[in-house]
Amino acid sequence: MPSPNLTKGAQRHPEKRRNEDRPQPRRPDWLRVKAPQAGAFTETKKLMRELDLVTVCEEAACPNIGECWSQKHATMMILGSICTRACAFCNVATGRPDQLDPHEPDNVGLAVARLGLQHVVITSVDRDDLEDGGADHFAQTIRAIRIASPATTIEILTPDFLRKEGAVEVVVEARPDVFNHNMETVERLYKSVRPGARYAHSLDVLHQVKKLDPSIFTKSGIMVGLGESDDEVYQMMDDLREVDVDFMTIGQYLQPTPKHAVVDRFVTPDQFKSYAETGSEKGFLMMASTPLTRSSYHADADFAALKSQRLNQLAGTQQAG
Repeated sequence: MPSPNLTKGAQRHPEKRRNEDRPQPRRPDWLRVKAPQAGAFTETKKLMRELDLVTVCEEAACPNIGECWSQKHATMMILGSICTRACAFCNVATGRPDQLDPHEPDNVGLAVARLGLQHVVITSVDRDDLEDGGADHFAQTIRAIRIASPATTIEILTPDFLRKEGAVEVVVEARPDVFNHNMETVERLYKSVRPGARYAHSLDVLHQVKKLDPSIFTKSGIMVGLGESDDEVYQMMDDLREVDVDFMTIGQYLQPTPKHAVVDRFVTPDQFKSYAETGSEKGFLMMASTPLTRSSYHADADFAALKSQRLNQLAGTQQAG
């Protein structure tokens, strides 16, 4: 079935993954989630379809969709539903991208207003085919939300804009409250897990944001269970702190299909807690580290806590001075 936001005449041609089937290990009890319930969940889904919007909740097969949609929280995915990359962990279709929908920014703004969201997360597929990587579309969407729902705080989760000069500046000028770009995995695994990206460049995206506007919160996340070691996770924490990232998320990688990268290990809840404690010691304002943590999971509550942490930090600095 075509993506609901596909412009008339556009065709969806996702490439088939050529990986051999890899058996999916049985998930431990701590990764089991409740099935979606009717009510608000159904209302949220209906609204997404009415406004021809795509959500990463559906496209990426997020395990938290039942909980989030039942609370009328949805992470909207702009720039179409077809990605120009083929990351080994990702369930979003790869192929010839959708045509840009010129009405999408306004429709996102309308959806945010109708859902009554205090905080919204906007993400996208990679669009290497576009001259600016979709940066202007992000900026238009931010501005549309500001008009439709002025009190809503806005968090964006962008692609890396690799080889798209000036793209980060365009998005930062629209002044999102949180600029998130996920590192996804440790440096050693980039070639196998995230072959179209570059570790140093992704760090530089986050660095650019802070240099352009230090008031914008920066955020990044990784998945564990792809073959990394704990020491490599701690090294990434140091790399993110070096570019002044405020907030880090860590969650368990779950193999979407037998064609995707296999789960190397299921990290225990105690180890996730240890990651969070170490990250706080390294200076992050916020750490979200649980098996089911995803970039936008509980993002509204996390943003409120993030603001509070910055205020406490500023107050402590003033007292010390």
